[in-house]
Amino acid sequence: MFETLSDRLTSVFSSLRSKGRLSEADIDATCREIRIALLEADVALPVVKSFVAHVKERARGAEVSQALNPAQQVVKIVNDELIGILGGETRRLRYAKNPPTVIMLAGLQGAGKTTLAGKLAHWLREQNHTPLLVAADLQRPNAVQQLEVMAERANVAVYAPEPGNGVGDPIAVARQSIEHAKRQQHDIVIIDTAGRLGIDQEMMKQAADIRDAVSPDEVLFVVDAMIGQDAVSTAQAFMEGVGFDGVVLTKLDGDARGGAALSVRHITGKPIMFASTGEKLEDFDAFHPDRMASRILDMGDILTLIEQVQKNFDEAEAAKMAGKLTSGDGFTLEDFLEQMMMVQKMGPIKNLLGMMPGMGQMREQLNQVNDRDLDRVAAIIRSMTPGERQNPKIIDGSRRARIAKGSGVTVTEVSNLVVRFFDAQKMMKRMAGGLGIPGMPGGRKANKAAQKKAAKGRRVSGDPRKAALGKTSADTNDAPKAGGLLGKLGAGQLPPGMELPPGFDPSKFKLPGQK
Repeated sequence: MFETLSDRLTSVFSSLRSKGRLSEADIDATCREIRIALLEADVALPVVKSFVAHVKERARGAEVSQALNPAQQVVKIVNDELIGILGGETRRLRYAKNPPTVIMLAGLQGAGKTTLAGKLAHWLREQNHTPLLVAADLQRPNAVQQLEVMAERANVAVYAPEPGNGVGDPIAVARQSIEHAKRQQHDIVIIDTAGRLGIDQEMMKQAADIRDAVSPDEVLFVVDAMIGQDAVSTAQAFMEGVGFDGVVLTKLDGDARGGAALSVRHITGKPIMFASTGEKLEDFDAFHPDRMASRILDMGDILTLIEQVQKNFDEAEAAKMAGKLTSGDGFTLEDFLEQMMMVQKMGPIKNLLGMMPGMGQMREQLNQVNDRDLDRVAAIIRSMTPGERQNPKIIDGSRRARIAKGSGVTVTEVSNLVVRFFDAQKMMKRMAGGLGIPGMPGGRKANKAAQKKAAKGRRVSGDPRKAALGKTSADTNDAPKAGGLLGKLGAGQLPPGMELPPGFDPSKFKLPGQK
């Protein structure tokens, strides 16, 4: 969603990198470009004025003029202001002292309230809660049936005593659902309310009456992130008519310019609490302002990527696989297929790669990534015999023809997969030795031993031209330092805006199987 804004800001900052010192003209030109970028992203004008004013004030201060790298300092200032405009800190749900906790959803029709109710229930169930969905939208055709389908998909209970389609009293349903939840021992109640295509008094009154009947612990305003400036006026109307405690953004995976996310929080003063980024139940999570700002500035989202890995990979299996990866030959096509299936559980490959820093500059290549390619690879491997998966070296011409016919691909594709697999085995061996990760086979000790052995057997020519040509990266300052990425974490060498959370000690970070 923020691709246009991200591209514009990245180009603005790239022009600053060559400057050792920023003049008043440089600061003014940078702020002007930032202003244009925000306006093009459909950010509300009051928000743009406030944002640019803060950036300009800080950029003219001592923190930039005295910085060793003024360009990086400006990036950090913009990152800090983005975090501030998105809410500063992650806002968590408030739970009732005496269950059930009541969460009421409000918003316009078409914002995705019913779908989001199912996603929120699924997310809470994964947090070891027992949510109950309540069908209080009795006006929209088939709204009750849709909520029942979402409840079934999320594997949660639903309270729907009325058929809907204009039949039933939504206020009575909402009130009765609390007692039902207490009897059935549900600790959270999520009430899906009716919406309209536009703001009207009848909808506002009904939402306010439901709020008064159930006294919710949280009222969440659900807004479509693709409606741009209308999100601000709609949010203001709901704030005055019903009131709400937090905002939930839906359809963040759309192709809109993303101004709603940057405007709603600033205009209403209420935090963005959750964001929906796709159609699946899993495409939903708490909203982290710092991570969103980092993505906008093309610094990646490593923390979310780590959380995804931890959620989808079993530690024991990961430790076992780590040993196979570093041994190289022990890693088979069967293991490769298993790992590929695990990666697919984490979501689209394009989204995962997009969490890496600097990937915004490779957007065209990312857009060419297709998850169907993984399905083709899986079909090829599944068409092999167990012996061929364990030892791909035995796959000759006739076997390749059989595998190609069984998987519906060409012989060339089968050959390419086998060749790439052997290349991957070699690469895994080199990575295990080059990363310098303690506790991993082929880590620091093996790496140092290999370097010592290589240095001992290296012959240096007396001709300085030949000697220069014979140098490797190990002889230069570009050589990877011991400790790899973890070493950089400990040394605090991450780019501005990607600092680790307070209290995080990288030295205590343990890989699976590491003591």
